[in-house]
Amino acid sequence: MVMTWQKTLPGLGTGAVRLAKRITALSEGKLEVLPYGGGELVPPLEIFDAVSQGTAEMGHSSPYYWLNKHTASAFFCAVPGGLTAQEQNAWVYFAGGQQLWDKLYAPFGLRAFPAGNTGAQMGGWFNREIKTVDDLKGLKMRIPGLAGEVLNLLGGSSQTISPQELFTSMQSGVIDALEWVGPWNDLALGFHKVSKYYYGPGFHEAGPMLELMVNKAAFEQLSPELQRIIKVACAAENDLMAAEYYANNVRAMQVLRNDHSTDVRSFPPEVLKSFFKVSEEVVANVGSKDALAKEIYESYAGFRKASMAMTPVMELGFLQARNQNRSDA
Repeated sequence: MVMTWQKTLPGLGTGAVRLAKRITALSEGKLEVLPYGGGELVPPLEIFDAVSQGTAEMGHSSPYYWLNKHTASAFFCAVPGGLTAQEQNAWVYFAGGQQLWDKLYAPFGLRAFPAGNTGAQMGGWFNREIKTVDDLKGLKMRIPGLAGEVLNLLGGSSQTISPQELFTSMQSGVIDALEWVGPWNDLALGFHKVSKYYYGPGFHEAGPMLELMVNKAAFEQLSPELQRIIKVACAAENDLMAAEYYANNVRAMQVLRNDHSTDVRSFPPEVLKSFFKVSEEVVANVGSKDALAKEIYESYAGFRKASMAMTPVMELGFLQARNQNRSDA
């Protein structure tokens, strides 16, 4: 199993290694999965081709890294203004998403299964205040994929920079802002040492799903029992990683605020409104690329709309009421 991440990267890498161990253990060694971190066997962003071509049988990554293969791949990870982790799971597992994912990856000789989630991400680290949309103009920010397109349309300049270079790029002024994941990973990488402001919420990744890609031919050669073990192990890691991220984000946010006096801020309503408005345009454009993209977009957008109609009287309504009526404020 090759992966985009270093094996020691908290959450992303360690979760992938845990998945490899779980498959091996559940199969009692009949299917031994050996994890290789990004760059050990193949470069981090070339694992799609490696698994597709059979150089490796498995790969752990984020589907939105494969926009150059098909822009609709983003729907199976995260799109700006998209689904939360719970909504993403619901769409993929029970509302037709997995079948569309299979259809999208079939021409590349791949199967893919949900295999982790970081949960809602922060908006990022900034070295300038963001008071209005005009403050985004000329902003050089590390922000990938479709979210980068949103920033560009609002006058900023999205940058693609590897995780290993983010700290020094921010420190030296190569970029003015960056987004990575959230408090747990951001604290570990020390971004609070080279940034003035920590903004949220992120508009770009509300529940980014990770994937275990499997070479389709190799998967079909496995017994039904081993195929089920892979699926069950992925489902377990998908749930565990999301919980692990949430627990560690709570702890890390306390450390950032209490121990490092991090200036944690909320984006102004005007800025968030612009982010979400442009996001809808960018995502709808992806859905117009071809017939399959249209089918995926319509399924995704339809589920999103139905969920948004429900949440005000369920999760969203509860969270708002809980915050408004807290006794420890």
